[in-house]
Amino acid sequence: MKIGIIVHSKTGNTLSVAQELKEKLLKDGHSVNLEKLTAVNDDQTEAGKIQLKSIPDITEYDALIFGAPVRGFSLSPVMTAYLIQLSSLSNKKAACFLTQFFPFPSMGGNHAMEQMKGLCNYKDIRVCETGIVNWSNIHRRKKISDVIESFSKVIIGNDFIKL
Repeated sequence: MKIGIIVHSKTGNTLSVAQELKEKLLKDGHSVNLEKLTAVNDDQTEAGKIQLKSIPDITEYDALIFGAPVRGFSLSPVMTAYLIQLSSLSNKKAACFLTQFFPFPSMGGNHAMEQMKGLCNYKDIRVCETGIVNWSNIHRRKKISDVIESFSKVIIGNDFIKL
């Protein structure tokens, strides 16, 4: 399966999870591209004012994985801007993960994930799996492993194709 991992990472935490996920999926025999979203004005807090340096074309992928940080208890404005500008993708399948500083998902992660899923659904992208990694939680390493494993199982089980 050809998988695209589209990630926005400001501090490198989200990117590190995406890289581990890519390695696991490659090991499982998939073709995987990791594409990093960057903005000219990364510190901008309003998605409508974000200027993306490049816009990855995701139409070639069989499955998508979106990853982004939580900023200000919400989805990263860079990822929000990217998802808003996408064309409708005719029921493409995706998994989404977030990283956040705070130790518990209830501290902004759950809200940010609802935003991410809502933007995906609006663009006819069906979210099959989600995960939140809380960077200051003492179980961070296990959570990263759990996200990678659950995403891998969904893809290996062909749930992306069946849904």
